[in-house]
Amino acid sequence: MAGVKQPTDKSHFLLPDLGEGLAEAELVSWKVAAGDTVKESQTLAEMQTDKALVEVPSPWAGTVSELCGKAGDVIKVGAVLVRYGAAKAAAPAKVAPAAAAAAASSNGNACMSSQIAAGAKAAEGDQGTVVGTMSGTLTVSDRFARRAPEVAVAVRDGKALATPAVRGLAKKFGVDIQKVPATGRGGRVTASDVAAFAEGGVAVSISESTSTGFAPRAATIAPGSVYIDQNDVAQRVPFRGVRRKIAEALSRSVQTAVHFTVVDEADVTALEAKRKEYSKVVGEKLSMLPFIMTAICRALKKHPSLNAVVDDAKGEIILKSAVNLGCAVDTDAGLMVPVIKNAGTMAPVQLAQSVKMLAAKCKDRTIAREDSLGGTFTISNVGSYGGMFATPVINYPEVAILAAGRAKERVCVKDGKFYAGLVLPLSLSCDHRVVDGAEGARFLNTVVKLLEDPDALFA
Repeated sequence: MAGVKQPTDKSHFLLPDLGEGLAEAELVSWKVAAGDTVKESQTLAEMQTDKALVEVPSPWAGTVSELCGKAGDVIKVGAVLVRYGAAKAAAPAKVAPAAAAAAASSNGNACMSSQIAAGAKAAEGDQGTVVGTMSGTLTVSDRFARRAPEVAVAVRDGKALATPAVRGLAKKFGVDIQKVPATGRGGRVTASDVAAFAEGGVAVSISESTSTGFAPRAATIAPGSVYIDQNDVAQRVPFRGVRRKIAEALSRSVQTAVHFTVVDEADVTALEAKRKEYSKVVGEKLSMLPFIMTAICRALKKHPSLNAVVDDAKGEIILKSAVNLGCAVDTDAGLMVPVIKNAGTMAPVQLAQSVKMLAAKCKDRTIAREDSLGGTFTISNVGSYGGMFATPVINYPEVAILAAGRAKERVCVKDGKFYAGLVLPLSLSCDHRVVDGAEGARFLNTVVKLLEDPDALFA
C-alpha cells in the first residue's frame, strides 16, 4: 500500500504504488467479479508494471460491489480500483468472465472521475522517463494512457518551461508550446508532451486524442486514411502487457534520442581458447557473453560519456560512476532488460551467474521491478538467435547500447599469414546528442582491442 493512504471506512480500495515511484499500471485481468465476497489478502487483479506482472491483494475482507476498469486499461496510482459494499440482490454471486469484463467496462466509467483526480496528482511527480524498451528504467507515458473528456488544454500566461531541444521539436511539429500540458518536473514541457499534443491535432483538447488501444506512431492516423486489407485475418492482437511496454519504450526512444550506429568486428580466436580454459577451471560452461560484458565495463571506464543517462526534463546529462549493465532477455511475453548492478566489479563467472539468475526470473515473470531499473548501458546478444550486425534501439534514458552478433569461423590474415579465426560482429548505437560519432567509434575500438587481447582483458 506504499505511497497511497487507503480510506478508513473500507468502502473502496485505491491502487497502491506497486513499485518505487510507479505512476500507473496496466490492468491485465480480474481475479474476482462484482458481488464476490473476498478474504483479506485474496488476489483481486493482476497488474502489469514496467516489466513485472504483479498480483494485487485485497487489503481487507468484504463484498466487491464495483470493479473500476477492464483488461487493458492503464490505471493511475491512487485511483479507485475496487469498491466494496453490501451484496446487491440483483447481482449474481458469480459472474461469467465475459459478463465480468462487461461489468468492469461500465464500472470503469463510474470510477473515471476519481481516476482523473489521481492521474493529475500523479502527473505532478511524473518525470516522463520511460523502458525501455525496453526496459527497466522506463515508466509508462501519459501519452498512451486513456484520457477523460473533462480534461482540457491549458494555456499559460507566462513562457513555457522547456529545453531548446523540446522547443525545436515543437517547432518541427508545428505546435504552440504555450498550449502543451506539461508533465515534467517543475512544470517543464517534455518531448513526450509535445508528441502527445501533436498527435491530438491543433487546438484540440487532450480528450480528442483518446484511444481505445495502443499503436506506436509518429503522427495521428485517422481511421480509413491508410488502407488495411481486412481479408484473411488470422488473429488480432492488441498492444497489451509487456508488448505495450516495449512499444512505449521503443517509441519514446526513437522520438527522443538521436540514434547513430557504428559497427566493427573482433577477432576472438584467442579469447575463445581462453573461454574454454576458464570454463574448465570454474567447472561451468560459459558463453562468450560474460567476456563481452567484461570488455564493455572496462571500456566504459575509459569512455565515461557512454556510461550515462539523459534527464530531458532537467536538460542534463548524468554521468554514472558505477556500471549498471542491462542485458536484453527474450521471453515468451516479450523483450525484458534486467540490470546487473555494479557489473564493473564482477568477474566473468559472476556476470554469467547474474545473467542466468535474472533471465530465469524474467522468463517465469518473477522479476522484481527494482531489478529492471537504474541501467547505465545495455547489451543485446542478437547472435544467440543467429543474427550478425544489428541497429539496436537505445534503452532510453541511457545513451548507448551494444549488440553482439554470432561469432563465425573465417579465413583471417595476420602478419601476411592466413589462419582459421573466429570473428565476432559488433554493433553500437549511441545518442548523438550526448556521444559524438568519433567517441562512439573509439569506444567500440577499445572493446574490440580488449576482446582480441585476453591478457589485457583480465589485467
